[in-house]
Amino acid sequence: RRKVDSEGRRFQDRWKVEYFFTEIENHCVCLICQETVAVYKEFNVKRHYQSRHSTYDKLTGHDRSEKLKQLEAVLIECVMKMVENICPEKKQEFANICLARNTVARRIEEISSDIKRQLTSKGVDFDFFSIACDESTDLSDTAQLLIFMRGVDDEMNVTEELLDLQSLTDQTRGKDLFVSVSSAIDDMKLPWNKVTGIITDGAPAMVGERSGLSTLICNKVIEEGGKAIKLHCIIHQQVLCAKHLKYDHVMKPVLKTINFIRSKALCHRQFKQFLLDIQAEYEDVLYHNDVRWLSRGSALQRFYSLRKEIGEFLETKGQPMRELSDPIWLADLGFLVDITKHLNVLNTSLQGKDAAVNQLYSHLKAFGTKLQLFIRQLSQTQPNTIHFSALQEIMNSFPQDNISAQTSRYAADIASLAGEFKQRFQDFASIEKEISLFSSPFSVDPEDAPDQLQLELIELHCDSELRSRHQQLSLVNFYRQLDKRAGFKKMLSLFGSTYMCEKTFSAMNFNKNRVRTRLSLARWGPALALGA
Repeated sequence: RRKVDSEGRRFQDRWKVEYFFTEIENHCVCLICQETVAVYKEFNVKRHYQSRHSTYDKLTGHDRSEKLKQLEAVLIECVMKMVENICPEKKQEFANICLARNTVARRIEEISSDIKRQLTSKGVDFDFFSIACDESTDLSDTAQLLIFMRGVDDEMNVTEELLDLQSLTDQTRGKDLFVSVSSAIDDMKLPWNKVTGIITDGAPAMVGERSGLSTLICNKVIEEGGKAIKLHCIIHQQVLCAKHLKYDHVMKPVLKTINFIRSKALCHRQFKQFLLDIQAEYEDVLYHNDVRWLSRGSALQRFYSLRKEIGEFLETKGQPMRELSDPIWLADLGFLVDITKHLNVLNTSLQGKDAAVNQLYSHLKAFGTKLQLFIRQLSQTQPNTIHFSALQEIMNSFPQDNISAQTSRYAADIASLAGEFKQRFQDFASIEKEISLFSSPFSVDPEDAPDQLQLELIELHCDSELRSRHQQLSLVNFYRQLDKRAGFKKMLSLFGSTYMCEKTFSAMNFNKNRVRTRLSLARWGPALALGA
């Protein structure tokens, strides 16, 4: 005879909304009356609902979903109270019970929908906003387009959130990206004439002069009566500038040695044990990954710190590294370690959420001033290497080799790097006056300000009370004191980098790995909205 247990019946998620039932410990339980239906069969569940709770049929759509959440919350609360009364020592164990995967997914989607509703509500109050876009391909070869927005309301409150995640299953041309971005902006009911700018990673599809995404966005904004500027991510440009100092004669032997040590398991184990036996400062060398922003400096710094130990280990392997006995090569290594360390400090200062464009540009200007200082100090007859500790250590270790004669070459390399920085950041240089006016309004000559702000700026300069407030308050709080602040709100709404896009892609790649490539956009969008 047929047995119910052998039929493989399962609880259906749709029964939650349709009949207000849930699954608890393999039992089908009514959320309204807490009675149990013996068999996982829709006929039984439906009969129970229609015969006892048909009055709930009047609830539809959002109201029905809200009622479901309320009933689930009441059930959880009842269970916890029961546990507290019967076996209080087990209360924490019940609280730690993992929810079913579908329940977790549904709750994430509900929270994401609520965040989207809040963002839509805030978007109505935006006076200006800008967008940051970046595109990357995941492990399933699907192109993912991330769109972040940064909006400013009348009270100078800044909102920086994920606008949308779009999956592109076909081509990723500028016009394809434009369709996706337009869909996201229109879906949130954001007016195009309030767009102040777009920042991208500099890929051809993003920045093409004729059909790039940035160009198409700016053209659309002009058609709607606004004006937007195109910016190339300040961090991406900094990374490109850092690659200007190739120093292949240093990097190639270093990377070859690191790969020799780490590519074979036996050699790698022996090297780590060797470092452990001699109580070295570090336990291992680091791989270099050209994609990671700080990887080059980290790998060089670790190699330099373990250079003596590496030399001894390679001797035992019959693979001596002759460069480690060359003072000039070691000086070049020390210089490269130091200059990449300075570049990494700059890169780190440019990272972070909610950074205004004036803050990022000030870090960039400060680094340019530092480079000029390095050039002057290394060009002296008696070079000053106070800011180049690794180079100074090598010079002190080989005083008879007159390494100081090489510092003029290092000064020339830094001058070339400074020129690369000056050439790269033309887009930020074009709005430098606006940035200066926003960050230091009292130091800008009214004649250098836009025509519509000149009279207002004169009034500002002559107001001693406002000058005092500017010194005491934060920049945003100071502008909240002003009646006319439209121009300042535009500058505050601009993105300076695509850092949030890069951070989100890193989270995506970490979670959507080789064994989880089937995660769909329906699951990814809400999860990323919560992570952002």
